[in-house]
Amino acid sequence: MLTSADFATLILTFKVASLATIFMLLFSTPLAWWLARTRSKWRGIINTFVALPLVLPPTVLGFYLLVLLGKNGVVGEFTTWLGIGTLPFTFAGLVVASVLYSIPFVVQPLQTAFSNIGEQPLEAAATLRASPIDTFFSVVLPLSKSGFLTATILGFAHTVGEFGVVLMVGGNIPDKTRVVSVQIYNHVEALEYTQAHWLAGGLLAFSFTVLLILYTVLKTTPHVK
Repeated sequence: MLTSADFATLILTFKVASLATIFMLLFSTPLAWWLARTRSKWRGIINTFVALPLVLPPTVLGFYLLVLLGKNGVVGEFTTWLGIGTLPFTFAGLVVASVLYSIPFVVQPLQTAFSNIGEQPLEAAATLRASPIDTFFSVVLPLSKSGFLTATILGFAHTVGEFGVVLMVGGNIPDKTRVVSVQIYNHVEALEYTQAHWLAGGLLAFSFTVLLILYTVLKTTPHVK
């Protein structure tokens, strides 16, 4: 059975995933729109940086984030100057690390959805003298619903399952930075396989359900050509 500590890690994990997903959507939407529309020579470089967490070992990313966010890092010095201290081994640090690690799972579906819209709907809106903002909210967003759904689900689910990055940046502090993936590791390390099975099985069921919903909804959602 799940213990009170297990439930605490589940609650903390879903809090981190929820906040990280919100921040990823806010940041990724304009970035994905720019990547889908621009012809800038920087497009390839930006795309590479966005996709880097897909191939970079989580511990490598976590290590460099730990250095960057620490008291001797550029970001750490800035946050210390602001009076909020350093981010490693804090809830805020977990959210920042989760955003950076899961960002490709949000940017790429949005970029694909924006690219698939094509020029015709945008040109039609322009002939009606719609402003760029009006065009985005009245034309682009409705035509990109499947992309936003995919980005939201994948970003949230991927954040829930993180281990290497959150362990490096957040550590293993009970009720503060100990997320469910780290708790599973703790159970296995202590040979508490029954408790590990409960948590791991729950994540397995969660992942399967998320993907089932995603593929079911996308199958019934018309695609824009």
